[in-house]
Amino acid sequence: MNTAKGILYLIPTTLGDNDPLDVLPMTVKNIIEQTNTFIVENEKTARHFIKRITPDKLQATLKIHLLNKFTEDNELPKFLESCTKGIDVGLLSEAGCPGIADPGADVVKLAHQLDIKVVPLVGPSSILMAMMGSGMNGQSFTFNGYLPIDKDERKKEIKRLERLSFELNQSQIFIETPYRNNKMLEDICSILEKNTSICVACDITLPTEFIKTLSVNEWSKKKVDLHKRPTIFIIHKF
Repeated sequence: MNTAKGILYLIPTTLGDNDPLDVLPMTVKNIIEQTNTFIVENEKTARHFIKRITPDKLQATLKIHLLNKFTEDNELPKFLESCTKGIDVGLLSEAGCPGIADPGADVVKLAHQLDIKVVPLVGPSSILMAMMGSGMNGQSFTFNGYLPIDKDERKKEIKRLERLSFELNQSQIFIETPYRNNKMLEDICSILEKNTSICVACDITLPTEFIKTLSVNEWSKKKVDLHKRPTIFIIHKF
């Protein structure tokens, strides 16, 4: 009797609607071709991605499990039942890498508990690529996710991150809802000290990619439209 377990593949996706093979290695295509069970955040976009990277794959053969904010913790074990039966499963991010600013981390944690082999595949991470292009401290940085919505709390948090950056020589990364990006840049320019550096990295890997690091003083004189463009913000006070 074969008791070997299947593998949980962590499959990265594109960061926008460009050709998947422009930014993903053939390994990703090969794994998707041989996998029929997937854990995804959105079934429609996941099927679209799978179709683009493997046009000949029959959609009817796919078994899709939904993992999003509505998924209950007690549903997760059934997502990995295929692995316990020796069948490989693919965990697909909605954009970028599974488990990084992504709900897939809960499934990966469970896979380790169940002694299921986890294999992360190479693909674009907007957080790491922004850091790479920023010229800031790649030896020490922190991803802080979304900042508070409340105006006063947000201001305190921005100042706290600036202070941490200076005290620890640590770059501070955060994101905002895309339709509020322009306001975020205005806010941080009005709150941070003039010599603090800000990196703005948006549309990473897309034809409209924009990555720029300037001081607060320089940003206050520059016009850039970030509205509804996926954007990473990084600050560092040297």
